[in-house]
Amino acid sequence: MKLTVFGATGGVGREVVRQALAAGHEVTAVVRDPARLGVPAHDRLRVAVLADLTDEDALVPLLAGRDAVVSALGPANNKQARLTPIAGPALKAVVSAMDRAGVTRLSAVSAAPLGPEAPGDGLLVRAVVYPLLRRALRDLYADLAVMEAAIGASGTRWTVIRPPRLLNRPRTGTYRRALDANVPGGKVIARADVADALLTTLTDPSTAGHAVGVAA
Repeated sequence: MKLTVFGATGGVGREVVRQALAAGHEVTAVVRDPARLGVPAHDRLRVAVLADLTDEDALVPLLAGRDAVVSALGPANNKQARLTPIAGPALKAVVSAMDRAGVTRLSAVSAAPLGPEAPGDGLLVRAVVYPLLRRALRDLYADLAVMEAAIGASGTRWTVIRPPRLLNRPRTGTYRRALDANVPGGKVIARADVADALLTTLTDPSTAGHAVGVAA
């Protein structure tokens, strides 16, 4: 496939680029700072520098002729989300640009606290852990909620991946998935496995139009 990847310099996005290239895909990695990509030059890798991800006119040429888009965009922390939301404004522009470019398939990373409570989760998780997370990171999750709303209202064949806490571990490929739900007892997952989920769902029609909870 020919893919355009947003958020390519982050922990998940970098893994998406690496795994996509290893799988034989052609990748356009959209970055603000090429020095932060950390992926060796490759004949199937194009690095596109774009400072303003809300510039729809600038996005269209980066999407024309692509088979799918992967977004690993998200605020680095709650303070950044409060001062400068990134995922919501960017994805509003991206899905509009996708429509103009004729690209229909999209996968994007979000977060487990935006999903429903998982059956089997204990009272501590439901009554204490998630409420505390949602309060402490309310601006971050608000940005992701705007992103999910923009994606859901678009004409794309979208899949949203909702992971719990992210870890820097090797890809396992054996993580659990739950369609339109969070994974029961799902507390952590490797960033590399989130990248795997973002890529594999692109060719899984059963996930189109759905949020997918993932966890180790």
